[in-house]
This record gives sequence, structure tokens and C-alpha cells, in this order.
Amino acid sequence: MRTLVKHALAAAEPHNAIAIAGWIRTRRDAKGFSFLEINDGSCFASIQCVVDAGTPGFADPHPFTTGASVEVEGALVPSPAAGQQWEVKAASVRLIGAADASYPLQKKGHTLEFLRTIAHLRPRSNLFGAVFRTRSRLAFAVHEFFQSRDFVYVHAPIITASDCEGAGEMFRVTALKGNIDEKPETDFFGKRAYLTVSGQLEGETFACALSNIYTFGPTFRAENSNTARHAAEFWMIEPEMAFCDLPGDMNLGEEFIKAMARYALEHCAEDLAFFAKFVDKGLLERLKFVVERPFQRVPYAEAVAILKRSGQAFEFPVDDGANLQAEHERYLTEEHFKSPVTVFNYPRAIKPFYMRLNDDGQTVTAMDVLVPGIGEVIGGAQREERLDVLLAQMEYHRLRPEDYWWYADLRRYGSVPHAGFGLGFERLLMFLTGVANIRDVIPFARTPGNAEF
Repeated sequence: MRTLVKHALAAAEPHNAIAIAGWIRTRRDAKGFSFLEINDGSCFASIQCVVDAGTPGFADPHPFTTGASVEVEGALVPSPAAGQQWEVKAASVRLIGAADASYPLQKKGHTLEFLRTIAHLRPRSNLFGAVFRTRSRLAFAVHEFFQSRDFVYVHAPIITASDCEGAGEMFRVTALKGNIDEKPETDFFGKRAYLTVSGQLEGETFACALSNIYTFGPTFRAENSNTARHAAEFWMIEPEMAFCDLPGDMNLGEEFIKAMARYALEHCAEDLAFFAKFVDKGLLERLKFVVERPFQRVPYAEAVAILKRSGQAFEFPVDDGANLQAEHERYLTEEHFKSPVTVFNYPRAIKPFYMRLNDDGQTVTAMDVLVPGIGEVIGGAQREERLDVLLAQMEYHRLRPEDYWWYADLRRYGSVPHAGFGLGFERLLMFLTGVANIRDVIPFARTPGNAEF
């Protein structure tokens, strides 16, 4: 039975018989034998296999080139080479799949832009193997975090008729041909339908029955933005808690970020070491910074005042009543407070309709969690539980109450204070890996003009 490379490298003692299968990373020939470096993706490291010229299956060594898939049977023995404890002394070698000279991942440096053009092969590279192993482990950590706190996992719909954010940047889903707006009532769903931008509204319905829930799934935004932080398809984590207010929401958000950073440091150490060496030299210090330091909390108005007094020449001016930009958020965390920061009580005009209106009538119970190196990673709020105020908020934001009748029903039948937040999983991965472009932390990026693979 095949042994994973990670288990072979972690073996406590030699083995007389072992079988390794994977892809050849490099091959070096010496007089009478060859070294094959084999990686199967189970861990960052590869294992060296020493193959004598007369080894069965290796009579014609030419097909055993970089990129080829092979199986090696032999003995796990101590390695005399520096930096590795074990190697495999081959007893037999079998070529599974050849790779010709056009194989694009030869042993040389490749730009991220080039690797995006071969997204079907880039997981075999050191960088993207590390990225997607980390993505897998952190997805598990997300579920572990919420399940250990008795949150119920809810699958929110991907197709929806509700625009949660009120931004209108949604992908239309239709079975009509020609003028799709002429008679939307004849469409497949009997109305206009879209790919969801958030599972929050549906999540609230379950929170108002099961107390604490979370969603974790794909979301979509038709925002024509070609930046390193935006994608048309991405994954969102959205917990909702009944009988919860804004302070409780901030507590959970801050606790979650610390837990994810701590998990990455403890369970992704090998891959994080690679990121720290080749991607972001300050990564480990920044993650430890977030784990060890308490979050500071500051109202939006005070944050704006701090930025105005800073004397910094920001690319985007700091204005009262405007959203904070990433450079503003990073200044607050990295320069002013020197800690992670939660900003709360934002102006009503720049936040969605469902956020609870404060007594001043001008701000809502919104909160953003900011971390060094990235800026905002979490956006959340206490939700508006008062029916009359919710309806007034819909009118203020020019929404049609009839489109949200079921959402308003939650306020008619046993309404309770409740709160939650949304977290882009890819933004979290950018923070935890130091990778600067969202296209490089998702397997197949969907961005304006690009839906390859």
C-alpha cells in the first residue's frame, strides 16, 4: 500500500519495505545511479529516491523527467544528505505517466502571472501546494471553531431574489431568451433571480429559531473591479447569533480572528515557514502580534479624527461620512494603535438597511475588524429587530418592503436582538499566508474577463 510522503518523512525508524508514488520534481544523474526527488502534495517537503541504473523498471531512464508520475518501491533508509533524515533506496520503479519537454513547471522561478495561466498545474508548485493545503486546513478550522461553540451549520441558497447589500451588483440568473426584463414573471423562478452576494438574510431566519448558526459557502458579486482584493466568486463565513448585541458580536469576531491565526501557527507551520521566507518576511511576527495583543475598539468618528490628525499623505482623502480605505485601516492598526482594531458605529448612510439604528438616528451598530497588513477582514453588525425602524430603513435605502416580506416577518413574530458578521474566506487566507492577490488563494479565480478552467 502506498505511503504518503509526509508519513515517510515523519517515520520514527527505517522500513525494509515502502512504496511511494508522486510526481518527479527534479532528477539528478550520477555514475551508475540517479536521484529522483518525488512529491505527492501531502506536505511541503519532497523525498529523495536513490535509483541504481539496473533497478527494475529503470532500464530506460529517459521518461523519468520533471513532471512525470512514478511509483517507487524500496526501503526507507537514513539519508547521508544534509537537511533530510530519510531517503528511499529503490528496489523497483514504475513510470505511471510521462511528461514531455513542454511541461511548464520546470525547476526555475515562475511569476504569479504566468502561474495563473496554468491554474490546472500550479497546485504542483511549492507556493500553491502550500496555499491550498493551508486553505484546506483553515476550512476545517472554521468548522471546528463554530461547532465547538454549538453553532449550527446552515447551507444558505446560492440562488436568491434578495439583494442583501443593496448595491445592485449581482449576477442575474435566467432561463429567458431575448429581452429578459420584458416579462420576468415568466422566468424559471417566476421573478428576477440572482446569484447570492450573502447568506446573511437567510441565516438570520435560522438564528431566530436555532439561536446560533453559521453559513460557509460561495458568494458572487458582479463588481467590475480588477484589483488584488476583489473576485467575482469567493467564499463567505457568516455567523448569526440570536439574543446578541453589538459588543457580543465584536467579542466573537475578535475571538475568531485570534483563533484562526493561532491555528495556522500551530497546524500549518511548515507551509507558513515557506511563506515567511519567500512571500512575506514579516508574516510570522504579524500573526503572533494578532494572537498576543488585545484588540483596541474605537468609534468610527474617533477613528476619522485620528486619521485627520495623523499628518499622513493618504492616497484617498479622509472624509467624515465616507468608508475607510485599506490604507486608513492599516494606519490605525500598524501605526497608531499598534494592535488589531475594531471600528464601530458607522454612519447610517454608508451601511446596509438591516443594521440597527442607534439612538442618535445618524449611526448604526456596524463594526469592522481590522488587522495589520490587510485592513478589514470582518464586517458585521447588530441587526435591526424593531419592525417599524426596519421598514423606515428600507424606505431610507429605497428598497421595496414587499421584496423582504419574509425578513420583516422575523420582526413580527417573536423578534429578538440578534447580531452577526461576514468574513471573506479568501481575505482571511491572504492575511494568514501573506499572499497579496486574491487570485492566488482560490483554486480557480473568477474575475472580470476571466472564467478559464
